[in-house]
Amino acid sequence: MSKFLTEKINKLTPYVPGEQPKERKYIKLNTNESPFPPSNLAIEMAEESAKKLMLYPDPDCKQVTCAIAEKLGVDASQVIVTNGSDEVLNFAFMAYCDQNNPAIFPDITYGFYKVFAEVNGVPYKEIPLKDDFTIDINDYLNEKGVIFIANPNAPTGIDLGVSAIEKLIAVNPDRIVVVDEAYVDFGGESVVPLINKYDNLLVTQTFSKSRSMAGARLGFGVASKCLINDLMRIKYSTNPYNVNSMTASAGYGAIKDDKYFINNCKEIIKNRDYTASELKKLGFTLTDSSTNFIFAKSDKIGGEKLYKTLKENGILVRHFSKERISNYIRITIGSIEEMQTFIQTVKTILEA
Repeated sequence: MSKFLTEKINKLTPYVPGEQPKERKYIKLNTNESPFPPSNLAIEMAEESAKKLMLYPDPDCKQVTCAIAEKLGVDASQVIVTNGSDEVLNFAFMAYCDQNNPAIFPDITYGFYKVFAEVNGVPYKEIPLKDDFTIDINDYLNEKGVIFIANPNAPTGIDLGVSAIEKLIAVNPDRIVVVDEAYVDFGGESVVPLINKYDNLLVTQTFSKSRSMAGARLGFGVASKCLINDLMRIKYSTNPYNVNSMTASAGYGAIKDDKYFINNCKEIIKNRDYTASELKKLGFTLTDSSTNFIFAKSDKIGGEKLYKTLKENGILVRHFSKERISNYIRITIGSIEEMQTFIQTVKTILEA
């Protein structure tokens, strides 16, 4: 670090992304990417947009914003499009969290929440998950601050349910609740319809998972018009051109190619069910996943050892060192061929 770095940033523990190795070819089941390419329409739209890269992109992202709004059944004024859902989450920390309004989130959840709190200099509280890794909504009802809930949660994959989240939103209308729905398309139920009932709800989603656009970096937030105006204020005070033209156009194509999206989600769910069934036959313990990944542990081998041995065999999964989950691995759901290879490799490892 340089001598010029501020004390706040020097103390920061950055988010650690999943491995993106280049030294060899792996079956990549570690970063919850889609095994399927973007839709042809998304690619065509991006290619067409590339012809105009000499121009700045539309700062309002009007085309893709309207497409998202139409898809979700909301008004375009209730949508903000961002550089991945991480950006809209960071906007929420910037807009609503301060010394009087701490961030509140589970102790086992998306690791960026803690980083966003620290980089923005706001206090935060981590509330432990129950022993079965579920969220007890009652733990949050009397908390003062901004609630951040990933639903379904990561890395556990567990869906909380709309009624529980509505209870959390309704109990305190003077408190913002942010629901991160990065994985909702794989079996969860969205709370987007509640934005017209509650003006203290912000929902975030991403194109990275179910719409095969992790490399494009496109996400969005959905909320009341007043909340979106708050977030737009931050966007136009930091980077009005936060989404490039090709990404916005690809996002529009992805939204319009809904059949492709639906079929891919169905295929991933089918592959998830196959993988879960096979792991259970091998004696693994699994959480009930509503995502494009599985969270699993074996009594026959530790999580870190299994992760390392799989890597030696050309398969990448994700391992977390946090004590409560250190025996687990998180397995992204890939193609059926990839999952069959994964299962066979696990069998070989356990038999060694």
